[in-house]
Amino acid sequence: MEKRIELEKRGRTPSQITDLNLDNCRSTAIVGLTDEFSNLETLSVINVGLTSLKGFPKLPNLKRLELSDNRITGGLNLLHGSPKLTHLALSGNKIKDLETLDPLKEFAELVSLDLFNNDVTNTESYREKLFNLIPSLKYLDGFDRNDQEAPDSEAESDDEEDENGENDFVDDDEENVENEDPAVVKANDTNDSNELNFVDEEEDDEEYDEDDEEDEDVSLDYLAKDNIDEEDSDEEDFAPDGEGEEDEDDEISDDADESGAPPAAVNSSTGDANEDEGKRGTKRKLTEEADSASGDH
Repeated sequence: MEKRIELEKRGRTPSQITDLNLDNCRSTAIVGLTDEFSNLETLSVINVGLTSLKGFPKLPNLKRLELSDNRITGGLNLLHGSPKLTHLALSGNKIKDLETLDPLKEFAELVSLDLFNNDVTNTESYREKLFNLIPSLKYLDGFDRNDQEAPDSEAESDDEEDENGENDFVDDDEENVENEDPAVVKANDTNDSNELNFVDEEEDDEEYDEDDEEDEDVSLDYLAKDNIDEEDSDEEDFAPDGEGEEDEDDEISDDADESGAPPAAVNSSTGDANEDEGKRGTKRKLTEEADSASGDH
């Protein structure tokens, strides 16, 4: 048990410890636990093998003591050094009669006592006698005088702490609001309003910038489209030499088709007409020269 106590101390002094668990460390008596643990509030010594409480120290602030599953037969008067005890668990021990429990009547704050699985629980009118023996007792073996089960003390304690914490939080807020200077409150409200307006203006600027970007994109698209149309027009106006010749050939072909003769025939007829015209011109010239000579003679 001494080694276990040193381990549980974890570098703290005995007076700094409020909760100590010594469960399952084997010992038939209390060893190493001293009066120095003056601020201890919860002590658990379950399944250790204790046969008596000899050597139990004075623990003036102890409220909860767990001694279940040992071999204790008596000596409960040794607990009188812990007058603030409210919860005492002695289930699974060797207590046989009510006289052994008589020292418990001195605990004016004891509200819960567990003697389950002790021979004393088989005593006639056991529950009634114990409630009468200990006036402060509310729960015996987990039930009250009317056989109503006791609430979960730990859960109940947690709920109370939560409620107290919430109330403290609300009270602090209300107190801060009440004590705050009205001028400061007004100034804070004005600052909050200005911050909101500033945020709104930033959002408007962002929306305006987005609109400008969209307009710029549309303008760029429009200019790009105009450039494409101009390039297409220039390509249509520009025609290589080969293409022009092909067009002329196409026109000649069309004329030939209209006259009903192939292009070669048309060219031949034109040549014959030119040759005849030349012959007639030469003949007229010779005639004129002959006439001129006759006139001279």
